[in-house]
Amino acid sequence: SGTTQFKVVIKALSPKEVTRIYTPLPLDRNDGTFLMRYRMYGSVTKGLKIEILYGDQHVARSPYILKGPVYHEYCDCPEEDPEVWQNLMSCPSQEPQITKDFISFPAIDLQRMLKEIPEKFSQTRGAIVHYTILDNHIYRRSLGKYTDFKMFSDEMFLSLARKVRLPDVEFYLNVGDWPVEYRKANDTPGPIPVISWCGSVDSRDIVLPTYDVTHSTLETLRGVTNDLLSIQGNTGPFWENKTERALFRGRDSREERLHLVKLSKENPELLDAGITGYFFFREKEKELGKVQLMGFFDFFKYKYQVNVDGTVAAYRFPYLLLGDSLILKQDSQYYEHFYIGLKPWKHYVPVKRNLEDLLEKIKWAKENDEEARKISKEGQLMARELLQPHRFYCYYYKVLQEYAKRQASKPEIRDGMELVPQPDDRDSVCSCHRKKPLREDL
Repeated sequence: SGTTQFKVVIKALSPKEVTRIYTPLPLDRNDGTFLMRYRMYGSVTKGLKIEILYGDQHVARSPYILKGPVYHEYCDCPEEDPEVWQNLMSCPSQEPQITKDFISFPAIDLQRMLKEIPEKFSQTRGAIVHYTILDNHIYRRSLGKYTDFKMFSDEMFLSLARKVRLPDVEFYLNVGDWPVEYRKANDTPGPIPVISWCGSVDSRDIVLPTYDVTHSTLETLRGVTNDLLSIQGNTGPFWENKTERALFRGRDSREERLHLVKLSKENPELLDAGITGYFFFREKEKELGKVQLMGFFDFFKYKYQVNVDGTVAAYRFPYLLLGDSLILKQDSQYYEHFYIGLKPWKHYVPVKRNLEDLLEKIKWAKENDEEARKISKEGQLMARELLQPHRFYCYYYKVLQEYAKRQASKPEIRDGMELVPQPDDRDSVCSCHRKKPLREDL
């Protein structure tokens, strides 16, 4: 009748342990699968028992036993052996983008970078942060004034350091929009390995997951923003009940976006595109008009989504993929860390850079509904695989590990660096069971 609800009960395995655990209702992904999330406010040593009940019956393979110790997010208890941690996290043995990114850097000369990077990059764009991770502590100094987004990288490196012992590394993270290193491997001097959130076909930056998907993962069940998991339980009506038009909403951060609005005015039966805020092309607002902001979940009332670059790759692409609509993706020189796993016509429909074939692609989708639906589904399944929280942690770790292997000298804490402290953990009890008892140390 649709009234019976799944119920999830999570408790400490040992009756002697008590911990607070927040469990919202499961997310219905509309295809027979559900996502279950929980957030812990305390750690357990023995483990957790997870019961999934439908009415009062156990379903699936409930109860599940998660062997301990299980730590909450702010518990600083790193696994000392990275191999053990990577196996526990089911990290993939290879990440093709990481392999590709490091080809240009067989050896990393820290001295050269120390001399060159502050001169070369910090004055012009001023969005470089210099990090050293030493003995699992994180130190940094900002080079330039546009480095506010370091709060996102700080947050992720700290979170990772609480879970696994990190290699000693010294690197430069570009927290600006654009990739910065455009020299080729055979140039003299050659390129230096700057780490960025976005790559492009003609740059040599090493790419990490964007601050956006990283923050989304860390914020799950804590913030009120859309995160990669909540999207999956809010993918709008079933495919056959979606509006058969393509949708675009966004700021005016690229000229093609203005072009979209013109196309939409001329072809309202195919496309609904609107600019929600003018910043770059204010003079166009009179002519093109401005539309209301739209809740992200409402995007999925539409069968087709147009993904057009912003200043760089449009960071909403991963969210759109997780929905249940067909993505029409503009060809772009920019990419995020996971695009390498996606293929045009298998996971999304490609559209030319200048959008000249957009309307015919929308018509194609309308005339080939079954095929369009299949591509949409494939894209969604691939995104579910590539954008799982544990994959981001694995990815960050692997970048640091590959980088550390190539360092020609020992990382150091440089002048002007400060320690980035782990957050205070007064709310929740946290004692490490991985550390040996003191007696054994004597």
